[in-house]
Amino acid sequence: MSVFCVRPATVGDLAGVIRLERATAEAPHWSEAEYAAAIEGGGDYVRRCLFVAVADDGVAGFAVGKVAGDLAELESVAVDLSLRRGGVGRALCGAVIAWCQQERAVAVELEVRLGSHGAIGLYRGLGFVPVGVRPRYYSEPVDDAVLMRLDLSKSA
Repeated sequence: MSVFCVRPATVGDLAGVIRLERATAEAPHWSEAEYAAAIEGGGDYVRRCLFVAVADDGVAGFAVGKVAGDLAELESVAVDLSLRRGGVGRALCGAVIAWCQQERAVAVELEVRLGSHGAIGLYRGLGFVPVGVRPRYYSEPVDDAVLMRLDLSKSA
């Protein structure tokens, strides 16, 4: 595993984020403009963040978070396939969670494929707990979504 650092994304990271996202089948596929808006941060009520993990070869992973009012969502996490299970995803999620706390969110929610056992294990390790299921939420392949929640008022 190469050394990496996690930091807020800049416009210069967009090409690497898009390249990684396109190579990650399970990632939500957003437009470059949507990622650019996340870098800009959003407005007064809905705010976004985009963090990148950068290694020697460029963008090794990224995570997007959103806060609306006092509720946050971990919208997307993607890590280069060759670097998974090396702490990149945990570090990215930690950066988004810390940002959500700074933004005064009381909880962070997410949805994850039922079949993504590694991701579910990561989220459980960060303190997220399952709170529901959305049947057949995902397509290609069809899968249920597990809804998970991290109560920040308990961890603050």
